Order: sequence, then structure tokens, then C-alpha cells
Amino acid sequence: MEAALMPSETGVKTLDMSAMELREINETLQSAAGSNEAFEVTNTRGAHAIAVGLDAPIHVTVKGSTGYYCAGMNKQATIHVKGSVGPGAAENMMSGTVIVDGDASQYAGATGHGGLLVVKGNASSRCGISMKGIDIVVHGNIGHMSAFMAQKGNLVVLGDAGDALGDSLYEARLFVRGSVKSLGADCVEKEMRPEHLKILADLLEKAGADAKPEEFRRYGSARKLYNFNIDHAGDY
Repeated sequence: MEAALMPSETGVKTLDMSAMELREINETLQSAAGSNEAFEVTNTRGAHAIAVGLDAPIHVTVKGSTGYYCAGMNKQATIHVKGSVGPGAAENMMSGTVIVDGDASQYAGATGHGGLLVVKGNASSRCGISMKGIDIVVHGNIGHMSAFMAQKGNLVVLGDAGDALGDSLYEARLFVRGSVKSLGADCVEKEMRPEHLKILADLLEKAGADAKPEEFRRYGSARKLYNFNIDHAGDY
């Protein structure tokens, strides 16, 4: 097993999944503490739960597509997936950065409390469900029920959004450049003020997105469902 963990000429340590068990790979990444440490995970073959539970400012490159929960519970680390990811990528993320070069399956960034998730392809349904402070930038389209019950943070979509965007959301901000098939309960289009343009410009720059803030529309909560009201019973 020792031969499978080898520093390259550039100082990047390679973790080969054809020679190491997933548990050993994650334990190696979880035990890293130095901000100058860099790893690459190879021969992923669609494995699940790669690079989960990290808590150090390290850099991890995952060379290939993955299964579910890649980069889940991330804290501080920068994780770059050179492929697509299955359901639940960057779930419950606290801080750090997760970049996906391909597409993301359903509920990417779910329940995220902080950090930045960038999906350079498309994201499937329920992207950002119950987000609690995470920033998510999707270069392509997102599926239905995205940002359902989103509480805090920013969801930026350069493409189109599916049905029921922002259903039952709280104070999260949603920015969409393309079309929105339909809005969910209590989600409405809102004015794009200068402070929102500034937030959006910063996120687009961080995500390496080629778009102008003025091209987007903002959506947020109408705040009619915060407390039960019999007049709005049909919306619950």
C-alpha cells in the first residue's frame, strides 16, 4: 500500500484507487493538516464518498467522475473534480471550495452552511435544497425544485432553471440568467439592487464564469409563509 501513495515531481501526492481502499484514501486526506499539501485521486471509477469530511486547507484533485456524496461535509479544503459527480456532491459543506468540471446529479450542495460550490456543467434536480449559507454557481442549467426551503446563501445559474424554483425558501438569494420554467410557493422575482450586483459580480469572478451581473434576474421569498396564515393555506 505504501507504493500507492507517492509524491510526484511537483510535490503532489497521488492516491491510486486501484491500489488503495477508499477508507484509506479518505483517512489520508482527513489526516492532512498543511495548507501546502496537495493530493490527486486517480482511477476513481465512479466510486462513492470520495474526499469526504476534510478539515484542512489542502488541495485535492479528483481525476475522474465519482458516485454519490463526493466532497461531502467539506471544511477548508479545495476539491477539484475533473469529471462529473453523482447525487449529494458537497452535501453539508461548511467552508472551502468544490469545483466540478462536468455535471452534477441531484441535490448538489444540499444543506451547505458555507463555502463555494462551482458546477461547470449542468446540475440536476433539487440543487441547493435547504442551503444554509453556501454559495453555488452553476455554469449550465439546473433541474426542478432547486433551492427548495433554501434558508441562506446564494444560488447563481448561468443557464435555465426548472420547475418550482425556490419553493418555500427563506432568505437565500437566487440569480438566474436564463429562463425559469416556474417559481415555487412563495418565490417571487425581486429588484436587482446595486448591492446584489456587487455580490453577483464577486461570485461570478470567483467561479470563473463569463457573464455580466446585469444579465441576471433575482428571485427571493415573498415572506408570506413564514407564519401560518389561513388566507395562504392553499400555498403550503
